[in-house]
Amino acid sequence: MLLRGLQKTTLLDFPGKVASTVFTGGCNFRCPFCHNASLIRADGGEDRLSEENFFAFLKKRRGLNDGVCITGGEPLLQKDIVPFIKRIRDEGFFVKLDTNGSYPEVLGTLCDEGLLDYVAMDVKNAPAAYAKTAGVSEDILPKIEQSIAILKRGTVPYEFRTTVVKGLHTEQTMRAIGEWLGDVPAYFIQNFTDSGDVLVGGLSGFTPSELTALLDAVKPYIPSARVRGM
Repeated sequence: MLLRGLQKTTLLDFPGKVASTVFTGGCNFRCPFCHNASLIRADGGEDRLSEENFFAFLKKRRGLNDGVCITGGEPLLQKDIVPFIKRIRDEGFFVKLDTNGSYPEVLGTLCDEGLLDYVAMDVKNAPAAYAKTAGVSEDILPKIEQSIAILKRGTVPYEFRTTVVKGLHTEQTMRAIGEWLGDVPAYFIQNFTDSGDVLVGGLSGFTPSELTALLDAVKPYIPSARVRGM
């Protein structure tokens, strides 16, 4: 496992749980609005965390934390992700996974083996705009749709979420996302904010009234839709 960072405690990332967040290195997407740009290259950075140190930390958090959030980068490109999650579960912690949905085979294995307690999958944009928004040239949609179908089986609690950026997302694209996903149990619109570690500079988010308009566009198709943090 290539581990690139650790947030010792979070009350926000794992619904209903006190958790730690571990960051993996490497990503197959190049979303221009990526807020963890320093993590997207698997070979980049000296800030690596050994598995031994990570699990030593977890042992000290028994009785204090409930779970572990695994984020990135894209965690599912890690070859050792399945045994890594099994080991976390063996230590007595719940596991939440953040994923871009481009590795449906691995996601399916984790769900089928009961190794995940919550999944948050990014839905980058409407199908017609997906490749541009994800910063890829290949047709990624079949894999994304497979992952959506896996989660919609309902074997693991999940949410879909879209980070919205001016110039990439409109009311029209939000309607298309709604039609595509349908009535799912949890869907969140997240406004883009510049973290200072963004892949492409000069991007901006939406005003509260603009966010409300985006929400209104998607809500007829996804009644559960909400703007996160508003």
